Amino acid sequence: MSTLEKKGIKASFFLTGRFYRNAAHESTIKQLKANGHYLGAHSDQHLLYCDWKRRDSLLVSYEQFADDLRRNYEVMQAFGVGAADAHYFLPPYEWYNDSIVSWTKQQGFQLINYTPGTVSHADYTTPDLKNYRSSDQILQSIYSYDQSSSNGLNGFILLMHIGTAPQRIDKLYNRLNELIEHLTGSGYQLVRVDQLLAKKQTPP
Repeated sequence: MSTLEKKGIKASFFLTGRFYRNAAHESTIKQLKANGHYLGAHSDQHLLYCDWKRRDSLLVSYEQFADDLRRNYEVMQAFGVGAADAHYFLPPYEWYNDSIVSWTKQQGFQLINYTPGTVSHADYTTPDLKNYRSSDQILQSIYSYDQSSSNGLNGFILLMHIGTAPQRIDKLYNRLNELIEHLTGSGYQLVRVDQLLAKKQTPP
């Protein structure tokens, strides 16, 4: 948060209802809002919506999904964040199928996800996991994609975690200043997700 403030950058934070309710996080959430960052929903209890191997197999009913999402938005109200302020919804585990997309729309929200191509989201991994990625590897994946893609990172949504397991000593967020300097030095403008995805108005 201090790095973003120092750089004058507004980011987007998608938090679970459990996170919003945790008294230990209250001051942090209030400060994020006061600093002008986007606060969104990430489900109330971080449910797994569909099977990891059979993505079309739902593990929740519409009623379970809707109730869990409602609870997430209810607790956000306590921080002055209404449904109209948080139109975009990031699903738990970033794992979903077409049913979840449709159900999200029925609830009046738009499901989004990170842009594939880098492993920025792997900052949650710990050294004991087979899919572990160090911060150096994660940053290199971002820089390499920027160089190899014809569109670079234009319109890209990079996902990082606000917190990680104690077993991960190599915290990616401690390298945030380095990442920001690389991106802004390459000419990129970093904006909130609602600004990035806002519909462009056609001139009359």
